Formats: sequence, C-alpha cells, structure tokens
Amino acid sequence: MTRIETLAVHAGGEPDKETGALSPPIHLATTFQHGPAGERRAGYEYQREQNPTQDRLEAVLAAMEGGAAALAFASGMAAMNCLLESLPAGSHFLYPLDCYTGLRSLANEFLPERGLTGTAVDMADGDAVRAALQPATRLIWVETPSNPRLEVTDLSELSALARTHGALLAADNTFATPVLQRPLALGADVVMHSTTKYIGGHSDVMGGALVFARADDLHARVAHRRHVTGNILAPFSAWLILRGARSLPARLAWHCRNARALAECLAAHPAVEIVHYPGLASHRNHDVAARQMSDFGGMLSFQLKGGREAALRVAGALKLAINATSLGGPETLVEHRASVEGATPHSAQNLLRVSVGLEHPDDLLADFSQALDASAA
Repeated sequence: MTRIETLAVHAGGEPDKETGALSPPIHLATTFQHGPAGERRAGYEYQREQNPTQDRLEAVLAAMEGGAAALAFASGMAAMNCLLESLPAGSHFLYPLDCYTGLRSLANEFLPERGLTGTAVDMADGDAVRAALQPATRLIWVETPSNPRLEVTDLSELSALARTHGALLAADNTFATPVLQRPLALGADVVMHSTTKYIGGHSDVMGGALVFARADDLHARVAHRRHVTGNILAPFSAWLILRGARSLPARLAWHCRNARALAECLAAHPAVEIVHYPGLASHRNHDVAARQMSDFGGMLSFQLKGGREAALRVAGALKLAINATSLGGPETLVEHRASVEGATPHSAQNLLRVSVGLEHPDDLLADFSQALDASAA
C-alpha cells in the first residue's frame, strides 16, 4: 500500500507528456476543439464541465482520501451547498451544534427555500444523534474536529448509525486533512474539504472539494449540478492547490508539533479557562481522536477567564500571531470567532480560535505568554 506521503508527491504528478515538465501544466482554455457533431477529440468540451488541470487535482484528492472519485469547486461553501442541494426535495439532514457558521447559515436561511430542513445536534453524543433522526433524514453531516471548539465525532459509530437508518454520512475533513484522518475508511460516504485551508496551504488560493467513496448516482448528480450551476474551480486555482498538496504531509507534521506545544502552554496558564485541543488528555473525546486520527492537528481554541474583554485584550496584545480569518497557512492566525459570526454569534464571547502556523514553537509560546501576561496586568 502506497503511504500518503508518497501519494501526495506522486498522485496526479506524472511528467507532462509533451515536454517532460515535472510541474503540471496549467490549461487555461475555456473551450476545446471538437468534431462537427460535437465529438470530443481529447475528452473535453468546455471548462465549466471539466478541464485537464482540475482533473489532475481531483485524481490527487481521491487518491489521498482513498475515494473512488472527487469533484473540485470554487470554495468549500460551494462544495457543501452543491452536495446538500443534491438531496431529494423534502429531505431532512443533521448537522453539528458546533460547526462552521456558513453551514449554519445554509441550514437556516437558504436550504429551507429548496425544501430541505436541518437539525443541529451534538455529534459527539451518539444517543443525541440517534434521537434526532427523523423518517426523512437522508444525510448526517459531521465536522471532526469541529469549528471552533474542536469537538470530535466517532465516525465509525455514526457511519453504522447512518447505514441502519438508510442515510448518508458526509464528513468535513478540513481541520484534519487526509494526512491525519481518513473518514471514508471509517464508513463515511462523502468527504468535504475547504482546499483553501491546509491542502492549498499558503493563504493564496480558494477552493473546495468533495471526495466520494463510490462513483455512483450521488456522484453523478452532484457532478451534473456543478456543471449546470457553474461552481467550478479555475484552472490556476487548481494548479495552486496541486502545488500545496505535494507538501501537505510535511507541513502537517510541523503544524501538529507546534499546536501541541501551544495547547500545553495555554492549559497551564492561570488566565485560561479551558483549551479545546483533541491532543490534550482533558479533551472530551481525546480517546476517540487518538483512535481515528494519526495526530491531533494544527487547530485549537481557548477560552479566557476574564470574558470577552480579556479575549480581545489577548488578541490585541499578540505581536507574532496575526488577527485574521481562515486557517491552514504558514502563519499563525488568531480570531475572535464571535466577532466574525454575524449578528447572532454562536461562539462563546471569551473564545479565541488559533490556526497554529509553522514558526518556531519557542517564538509562538513566548508571544502567547506575553499577551496573556499583558492582558492580566
């Protein structure tokens, strides 16, 4: 079995047949020559349906997740929405209480207009998920680890529950990436990524993807919807994400190392109320994370004892870490989630989310320690 570090480097990376170039070519063409009756001479017709650069990326993502097929999108939100809108009208779905705010907006504002209804549930509690199932439930959507409290869902347990109910299990694997967690191997039907984050890895490209366990009717429906609605990924963006995928395993090792050190440092500081990081033994589902993840990731969040004002003081006192949205890039980013979640925030006012970057860990620990000390002075 080829290991993921090797897959990341070589999948979709065969030298260009015409030139021998090791870096994949970028095919920017919007249209491709075909015959008088529309015969596809090289397999392509129009960029909105598919293009060679995107095909390479989809091959890489499918290989890394162990899936049968993948579809790339313009953003993670586009991927998420396309899958959910492909459910039959009248369908019900479950989604996490702790989740990316864009998913909550889809569930509450937009999907009901399409005849779809969703219920938020604590995905770390199997009994709560079981109780929330309805006859019309067709999909269970999980984030593990979740955004922003890093909750962990037992994927094997939920996949068995979904199968028994006749529902699909879709997993947002953005925080863990296929390097640390393989949801399809644990029974999920579909994996979603915001490739903007760790797979792109350089804070310079936006994209999303779905990886399917089977190239079946669901995959065909979603592919058709993407084609018609135009939620495609531009070829240059696909090329940038391909570039990022090659170094993903190496980068994740540093992200995980730094996050573990920072989580331990924060947990020992008297100004911190709680640290949310699956690698800590104090985490609610640390044992589940240890069983289904190879490492615990580069994301964490923590809550301050002094409430919202203390959290903002710490965020403002940081000198190395940057206050910014997004995650998975080389730089450490800090975000007061409640301030960016709109008019009705769900995150605690004393919570800061941290995307731990690739800096030297001693510099990161010093920065957060001085910010915590300064805020308490």
